[in-house]
Formats: sequence, C-alpha cells, structure tokens
Amino acid sequence: MFTRIPQPLIYAEALLAQFACLSRAADREALLNDFVRGVAELAGCELAQLYLLDATHTCLGLSAECLAGVVQPRAASSLSADYNGEQLLQFSLCQNRVISLMELSGSLHETSFLPEYGEPWQSLLCVPLVNLNKEVEGLLLCASRDHVDLQVFADSLAQLGTFVLTQLDLLQRLRRPAGEPAPLTGTGISTSGYGLIGSSPVMRKTYQLISKVLHSPYTVLLRGETGTGKEVVARAIHDYGPRRSKAFIVQNCAAFPESLLESELFGYRKGAFTGADRDRAGLFDAANGGTLLLDEIGDMPLSLQAKLLRVLQEGEIRPLGSNDTYKIDVRIIAATHRDLAVMVSEGKFREDLYYRLAQFPIELPALRQREGDILELARHFAEKACTFLQRDFVTWSDSALNHLSSYSFPGNVRELKGLVERAVLLCEGGKLLAEHFSLNPEASPEESGLNLRERLEKVERHLLLDCLRKNDGNQTLAARELGLPRRTLLYRLGRLNINLGDFES
Repeated sequence: MFTRIPQPLIYAEALLAQFACLSRAADREALLNDFVRGVAELAGCELAQLYLLDATHTCLGLSAECLAGVVQPRAASSLSADYNGEQLLQFSLCQNRVISLMELSGSLHETSFLPEYGEPWQSLLCVPLVNLNKEVEGLLLCASRDHVDLQVFADSLAQLGTFVLTQLDLLQRLRRPAGEPAPLTGTGISTSGYGLIGSSPVMRKTYQLISKVLHSPYTVLLRGETGTGKEVVARAIHDYGPRRSKAFIVQNCAAFPESLLESELFGYRKGAFTGADRDRAGLFDAANGGTLLLDEIGDMPLSLQAKLLRVLQEGEIRPLGSNDTYKIDVRIIAATHRDLAVMVSEGKFREDLYYRLAQFPIELPALRQREGDILELARHFAEKACTFLQRDFVTWSDSALNHLSSYSFPGNVRELKGLVERAVLLCEGGKLLAEHFSLNPEASPEESGLNLRERLEKVERHLLLDCLRKNDGNQTLAARELGLPRRTLLYRLGRLNINLGDFES
C-alpha cells in the first residue's frame, strides 16, 4: 500500500494519526470535516471533497469540502442538489473504479463540480467509498493545481473512507432515540424499499439486490413466475436510479410478430418496406438516455436476438433500410418467466445473448414464498381500489384475512390485485368478508370427508397443475423441474385426468 509513496514510514504514521483522530469525533459534522481535512493533508492537495449517497441511493450530494486547508462550506446557491449528472463522478460511482488524472486542464472532462481557485486544477483523484458490506456509499475526491500522481494514495484513502463510513453508522445508531427501529442492515432502505411493498425476508433480499445494481450500468435480468411484479421492479430500478429524469419504455417481445417487432425496436427509414413513407424512430431512440424494458425476452425471435446482442455489446443500432449505425445510451432490463438456460440447451435462445443479459439476474419470489406480505399487499390494493371508486375505505374481517392467507396464489401479485379489486366492488357494507373473494377451490380444497389417498391425490394434482402453468404447459420442462422422467409425468397426468384444459397457458 505504501511502496510508491515518498517517505512511506512518515506517511504511515500520519495515516495512523488520522484513524485515531477520526475515532474521537463526537458528531457527524466533526467526523466528515476532520476526514476531508485529513485527506487533504495526507495527499498534499489543495482540495478534498466527500460525496455521499442518500438513504435510497438515488441522490449524490456534497457532504464536506476542504479547500486550502480550510473546511468552509460553499454557499448553498452555488451547489447542486444532486451530482448524478456529473459523468466523472458517476463513472467512478457506478463502475466502483478509482479515477486518477494528471492532465486535467488539457482534457475534455467536465469538472464543474470543482470550485474555482486561482490557477486551473491539474490533477484529480476520485476514490469510491465502500462500506463493510462491500456496497458503494459515496466518493472521495482530491484535486491539485500541480501535476502529481495521486493514484498512489488511493488504497490507503479508501481504507480510511471505509472506517469513516463505519464511524458514521455508529454515530447515527448512538443518536437514534430509544425504541426507534433501526434501518435494514447494509441498505438503509425501509421495508417498503423503492416503492415496493413487502417486508418478508425474500423481499428484503430483493431490495438489497436492487440497491447493488441501482447505480450500475449492468444489464438486469428479472426472472420469476407470471404476476410476480417484474415490470414494477424494473420501473423501480429506473425511478430510483440516475436515469429517472429520462424515459422508461416497455416493450413486450411476445406482442408483435418478428417483422413488426424489429421495426418497433430499431425504427426504419423511408422506403425500407411497402408503406414506409417516412422515417420513424424506434423504441431504442425513444429510450435514449433512459431505460428500455424488454418484457418476455424469451419470446424474441432468434434473428432479432443477434441484433439485440450487438446493441448490448457495441451500444449502437441500425434502423431498417439504413446503411449507417449510430450510438445510443440505453439501459436495458430484460424480464421473463421462462428458464432461459433450458431454452439455450434446446437451441431456442442464443447462448451469447443469455450470458450478456444475465449480467445481474434478480429472481423475484412467488407470492406464496413471501411470508406475511399477502395481507400487506391486500390492504394496499383495497385502499387503491377505494380511492379509484371514490368510496370510503373498507375494513377487513378476520375470516377474509384468513381466507387469503391460506391461498397459494398461482397468479401471484397480479391475481391478488384482481381478487381484492373485485371484492371491493362486491362489498356493499364497510367490511370485506370471506364470501367476497372467489378463490380457486383447486388451490384451497375443502378436505373434510376425504380419505388419505384422496387428499394426497388433490395435493399431487395441485402440484402438477402449478408446475405446468409455470412452464406454459411444456411437459418436458415440467418433468425436469419435478425431477421425474417424462414418461412418469405422462403416466401421472393420465391417472389424475389432467389435460390441457385444466390449466391456462
């Protein structure tokens, strides 16, 4: 860590003194001010700045600044409320990479975040600050008017920054009033993180995954059963990320035939085909600077998959009827309820595209796996339905709550939403009752009077139907998921009189 630093022993002693000094800070302001002052001294720079992300990881703000040895905040009117538009800062933040520049004045980099101070700034060092959970929480920036190599200080200053983040968290917990619940460990996100509803362990894990990819340019692959809220999660990633001021476009890849889907995504030029009487921009152009959600990506034709792969690799598109390509800046989020790995093995999906899309997969849990979330979601949907219908809010009977809790919801959140909205319409009084909910008896059978064999057959029938629904009736995929030979699955389907009319594709 100190091999390239001049007088490494003296530097190590000074660094140790900074650790000791920061450990004695009594409050947040003193801690952050002492930190930037110490960093400026260690690196021998005229400027040290500290930028921190807010609790939702959506806003990057300047938290402390030391200029010419003096910690004195600039006037609020001269500061940006959010530094997400600064490309240098965002590159370091999103890529979790150190930036070191020695010819700043002669470069094309935009540095409006640096204060004016006599002669132009020449050298710059930007270090991502990572907490103990390996999550980026902010940036440390040093700048000098001399041509110096600040890279040699990056490792030691990063360690000092991690210590400061730990001390900051400790001070916040010590100042928290007695009885106030602590935020989620490592995320700082409330149980309804990013506008999503649910506090079950599997949803908390989902919030943590979202927080890790929020400020990253990586392609996200959302996987999960139909109705688990893949589009809602994609919108949350967009709305709480640095692209939230730009467009969020959704395209269902199963909604158009191949020829129309290509022109819809890439656009076309006049004369590209019969009826193309003018140029038309595609959805990639419409989403430029923002986010494009490709829903049901597993249904995209193979020929289009090759063009999508080039967009992901090169960041450029070519409209139909054009010989020229041009660059675009679009974050792509893909969603599917299919098993793309199985489709790759069957030759129905490109392997290279699969690995490019699965840079950061997020598996959304089925509603039956979200312990305790059903009732929270049901109350939320009931309130929204009452607001839409302009009627008084309804209350819940215990029988209605128990009725919902015992149901497995093969249609997941989408099914729950529809059931609650229908129940609110049927409710003529002020209380929702069990009879207002028409649940599929297949999922919650009335078992009184059944012997053991009949009950087991009902359980087996429900399991097979649920697996077939999940795999769109594909018996080979269902047999593989159940760990059965296909012949055994066919025998069980015949014994239980299950056919294609017993489930929805």
